[in-house]
Amino acid sequence: MGDIYVTGHRNPDTDSIVASMAYAQLRNALGDREYKAVRIGAINDETQRLLDHFEMEPPPLIKNMRTQVRDLDYDPTPALNYSVTIHLAWQTMGSGSINVVPIVDENGHLFGMLSAGDIATFDMQTLNENRVEDVPVFNLLSVLEGTLVNEYQLERDSVSGEVYIALPLKYQDQALSNPDSILICGDQPDVIEQALASNVGCVILCRAEVKPEWTQSSKTVVISTPLSARRASRLIYQALPVSRISKRSDILYFHLSDYLDDAREIMLKSRFRSYPVLDEKDQVVGTISRFHLLKPRRKQVVLVDHNEVSQSVPGLEQVDILEIIDHHRLADIQTGQPIRVRNEPVGSTNTIITAMYQENGVVPPPKIAGLMAGAILSDTVMFKSPTCTKRDIAVAERLARFAKVSLEELGKELFSSNVSDGKSAEELFKTDYKQFHISGQNIGVSQITSADAEHVLERRDEFLAFMEKEKTAKAYDLVILMVTDVLKEGSYLLYIGNDDTIQQAFGVEPENKQVFLPGVMSRKKQIIPMLTALWG
Repeated sequence: MGDIYVTGHRNPDTDSIVASMAYAQLRNALGDREYKAVRIGAINDETQRLLDHFEMEPPPLIKNMRTQVRDLDYDPTPALNYSVTIHLAWQTMGSGSINVVPIVDENGHLFGMLSAGDIATFDMQTLNENRVEDVPVFNLLSVLEGTLVNEYQLERDSVSGEVYIALPLKYQDQALSNPDSILICGDQPDVIEQALASNVGCVILCRAEVKPEWTQSSKTVVISTPLSARRASRLIYQALPVSRISKRSDILYFHLSDYLDDAREIMLKSRFRSYPVLDEKDQVVGTISRFHLLKPRRKQVVLVDHNEVSQSVPGLEQVDILEIIDHHRLADIQTGQPIRVRNEPVGSTNTIITAMYQENGVVPPPKIAGLMAGAILSDTVMFKSPTCTKRDIAVAERLARFAKVSLEELGKELFSSNVSDGKSAEELFKTDYKQFHISGQNIGVSQITSADAEHVLERRDEFLAFMEKEKTAKAYDLVILMVTDVLKEGSYLLYIGNDDTIQQAFGVEPENKQVFLPGVMSRKKQIIPMLTALWG
């Protein structure tokens, strides 16, 4: 069935990243199917410091959840090397009821495609031909189930020539007079000895007794086979490598990472029966056909720290949501079937996940416990946010004991240097940025939390210039940047939008697109509710 992805929201904060890691860790510890933590945005500086502190790697980045070729139940068709015989390819198709097989080179990369129709067409063409070129001796031995009589004397590795059966007599004479020939004999010692004396290219002994002196020939390939002369004459052509007849031009193929919508469009414009599928190393892993498009396997996802479509992964409409774990208001995500939803009024998603560890009798590993403690500190702004509850504090203290860390020291490390001077205003703004739709109003709210808000505000003009562009590009009614000061226990608001909206929502007189709101530290519990009350 594949991995179950656990993901937080876009522009993920520390709580979102750690929640995905912690929940995946819990489910895997319980022996469930493989849960995989992923992220849908860049890691911010604060989160990276926390990960570095506990020597942990961030979850891998994914850009969207659109259905991909890897989500199809594609056929794990065997890929044949281009040197194998046509005979082997035909047997492979027959044994597995396969109509088309990919042909690969020595590196496993796609070389061509071979269909049953290609082999049948070639076989019909050989009815009017009696010549083969450069057939590897190894291949002949394989298809004829034969042995090389003069193995220790032979000086050649392939044969070419006209194919003759040593009956009737006139064809014997023609074959014996032509060194460039392949003679198929029965138990005919005189004919065989004449052929060896003439140094013909190859003699195939069908159900014939082998004389010791024939093993000394160095010019002629001498093969003994238990097959009949008639069967041997047909199998010679099937000893050719598949590279000779496989289709190499205009091959359409897909990678596992290709999106199903794109693959479907390409298939509808072409007439091929089957298409090879390649992995990230361009190795052939199977084939797909139009049949596989009928019922694709949807990705399965657990959402943590959010439940809004605008904040979730692109392509959410193409996945099966299995579960939601969140501490925000319920929003607009819809599901096709009943799911588990855990939504609690606490300051951090990791507080909820810690309870789930406890309910299942699983103690989080020390490093995961440390990350979860740090995430709670981050989302509750060191327990100063109005979203913080006594439960958040108690859980964080318990996790800190598991991880053997000091909450005070960990909090100082998280917030001591929260803003990177090396980043652009746009990068900083989008670090913790969420979009909201409230009563027909579209707004974007970013939050930067720091122990030195004054330092952040030195770049005020840069932020406002970017916010103006963002408002125009996204057709927002209001764009806000919260610069939350941990030490002052309040937030500066920079905004682009109507001055009256800010004044009415927060009860303060704005000055030059900026206000300070003492005691306001939570976007979720203070900024959004005030705007909702105004517009609602």
